[in-house]
Amino acid sequence: MSRQFDVVVERDAEGFFVATVPALPGCHTQAQSLDQLMERVKEAIELCLEVAGTAPESLDFVGVQRVTVEV
Repeated sequence: MSRQFDVVVERDAEGFFVATVPALPGCHTQAQSLDQLMERVKEAIELCLEVAGTAPESLDFVGVQRVTVEV
């Protein structure tokens, strides 16, 4: 059985790509290239699902918004 997960990809201050899987709290990884990141995020998802023991409810991806706040 296969499942699809939405992945948020960002770049940190040091130039690494960081992937976060919103449907799996705590599921994230990083890499120096996008190709490597995609391999690693698949592994991270598999490990998160293995640890959780059950698959989470599916979330429908709506979009990404950037919010600015004064600090």
